[in-house]
Amino acid sequence: MHTTTAVPHIGRGTAHRAARSSAVRVAARGGFVARGVIYLLVGVLALRIAFGDSGEQADRGGALAELAARPFGNVLIWALGVGLAGMALWRLSEAGFGAAGPDGHKAGTRLLSFARFVFYAVVSLSVVSFAAGEKGSGSGSSDQQSRDATAQALGLPGGPWLVAAAGVGIALAGIWIAVRAVLRRFHKHLDRSGMSPRLRRGVDVLGISGGLARGGVFAVAGVFVVKAAVTYDPDRAKGMDDTLRSFADTSAGPWLLAAIAAGLALFGLFSFTMARWRNV
Repeated sequence: MHTTTAVPHIGRGTAHRAARSSAVRVAARGGFVARGVIYLLVGVLALRIAFGDSGEQADRGGALAELAARPFGNVLIWALGVGLAGMALWRLSEAGFGAAGPDGHKAGTRLLSFARFVFYAVVSLSVVSFAAGEKGSGSGSSDQQSRDATAQALGLPGGPWLVAAAGVGIALAGIWIAVRAVLRRFHKHLDRSGMSPRLRRGVDVLGISGGLARGGVFAVAGVFVVKAAVTYDPDRAKGMDDTLRSFADTSAGPWLLAAIAAGLALFGLFSFTMARWRNV
C-alpha cells in the first residue's frame, strides 16, 4: 500500500500574506527613513548654496559625499541603500497584490507602484554601488547624468519629441505632487487616529511645505528638459543641483532657493513621520 504525503499549495493567498508580512512593513518604514535622510541632506546642502557656499552638489550624490566624509559614513550609506531596497520591495508588493486603502487594488494605483518600484530599485542600486566603492555610480553629478541621458535620447529617431514628452511628464508629475500636497491627500495614507491635534498640524505643515518644494523642483526640471528638446541642446537639461541653483537666478535671488531648500529639508522630516504613521 502506497502512502502519499500532501504537499501544501502555495497559492495567491499565501503570497498576499507574505506581501503584507511584518518584514515587508519594516522594509517600507526603513525606506521612508532612508528617503528622509537623503532629502534632509539635500535641503541642507541647498541652504548652504543659498547662503554663498557653492562647493557642494545639492543632489543625491552630494548627500552621499557628505555622509562619506563623516565617521562611520560608509556604514550609513550601506544602511541607506538597504533602506531604499526595502522601499522598492514594498512598492513591488503593492504592484503585485495591491496597496493599503480603498483604491489600492485599482490598475492605475498598481501601475504607479510598479513605476515607483523601478525608481527605488535603481536609486538603491546606485547607493549600494557607491558604498561598495564605485564612486561614479552613486555620487555622479545629477546635472551631468541628465545631460548625458538627454543627449542619448536626442540621437534616437524622433528624439526631440521623446525628450519633450519626458519633460512634460516630469513637469506634470511635479504639479501633481504639489497639488496633492496642498489638498492633503497624504491624510488617507496615514494612521491619524493615534496623533494628537498638535502632531496632526505639524505633519500637515511638513507634508504641504515639503510637497510644494519637491513638486516645484520636479516641475522646473521638466521645463528645462522641454527646452533641451526644443533647442536640440542637451546642455539645457538640468539635474537637481542645477535646477536648485536656477532658483537663485530669479528676481527673488537666493531667498527663493533658501525657501525651496527649507521645503526639501521639511520633506525629509515628513518622510520620517511617514515611517512612523504610514499605513503599509
